[in-house]
Amino acid sequence: MKTKHVVVLPYDAKWKSDFENIRQEIEKAIGDLIVGVEHVGSTSVDGLSAKPCIDIDVVIKDYSVLDDVIDKLESIGYIHEGNLGIEDREAFKYLDKPHLQTHHLYVCPQQSKELHRHITFRDFLRKNPEAVKKYGAVKEMAAQLFPDDIEKYIEYKSPCIEELYKMCGLE
Repeated sequence: MKTKHVVVLPYDAKWKSDFENIRQEIEKAIGDLIVGVEHVGSTSVDGLSAKPCIDIDVVIKDYSVLDDVIDKLESIGYIHEGNLGIEDREAFKYLDKPHLQTHHLYVCPQQSKELHRHITFRDFLRKNPEAVKKYGAVKEMAAQLFPDDIEKYIEYKSPCIEELYKMCGLE
């Protein structure tokens, strides 16, 4: 089994421009088919320590445009992976985008529960600096304790995430 080294870095303001570069490339290719492009995940929250990987949710009206979105994303180097076990969220990978920051790309219909969860959590953290401090410290500790075990890293931070989800009405 291949181990994945876990790196959590202090917040980097460059992540905003990294997101913008990715968003522009996506909108140029599929802007006429989408509702919007959301920067989600830890890199989207000022001051939050994060793995240096931009999480992006491309929002579509509904699944009626998904086939066209898949085709256009494939034309710029993305490969559709399916929902990877999460309903109403289509995952994409890429093999060669050295001009862009490492990122995860998802396509979600605007009524997706996963999209709602991402945006609710992001917006909660953006408004709650104490929660950011706490969550960032937990993530940093998890990466120190489990630098070569992504599963244990995730397991370690899960109680904190569950607590924060309750605070923002997600649980």
